[in-house]
Amino acid sequence: MGNFTNTVVDAYYTVRESTSGIVYKFIVSIILLLLGFILGRILGRLMYRFLHSFEVNRNFSKLSGVNVKIEEIAETFTSYFIYFITIVIVLQQVGLATTILHMIAGGIIILLIISTFLGVKDFIPNAIAGFVIQRSQRYRIGEVIKVKGMTGKIISITLVETKIKNKNGDIIFIPNSVLNKTEVIHVSVKKKRRKKRSPSD
Repeated sequence: MGNFTNTVVDAYYTVRESTSGIVYKFIVSIILLLLGFILGRILGRLMYRFLHSFEVNRNFSKLSGVNVKIEEIAETFTSYFIYFITIVIVLQQVGLATTILHMIAGGIIILLIISTFLGVKDFIPNAIAGFVIQRSQRYRIGEVIKVKGMTGKIISITLVETKIKNKNGDIIFIPNSVLNKTEVIHVSVKKKRRKKRSPSD
């Protein structure tokens, strides 16, 4: 009877210790996760404000002629990088780092490849077409053209797109790849000749 009682008591303490360890790890993991996500959000906003103070978006757009939201991209990247580090630490805390980390890393690599492909898919053809257009000087600022039923005056030619302004004052953005492949009509604007008045009039 005594041996049985000792066995039950030992089993009870063993279960309690193991359960306490699991609960402790769970609580620590939750705290780390919350702190990491809060820190990621804060650092992301700080990165955005830092770059925005130097007007990175506007300056880059002026230099390259391409509207890329670098400030927002840097904010998102910073936040998600901290999130990723936090998740890795939490997984190490619960002892699942190796397997889950490989799965997450594989998913991130696939996501980056897909995002890069989608981002570059339209940029490269437009950039090449823009380079050809600017090199050949096929179109000039102030010239009136008609493309795909739209008529307007060219007000800007950048690396990836050409802006035209129609008679209603609407701004139309035409990708350079479309402009390079589509039939474009150069519209000649006839100037009204003013009649010279004779001295006797």
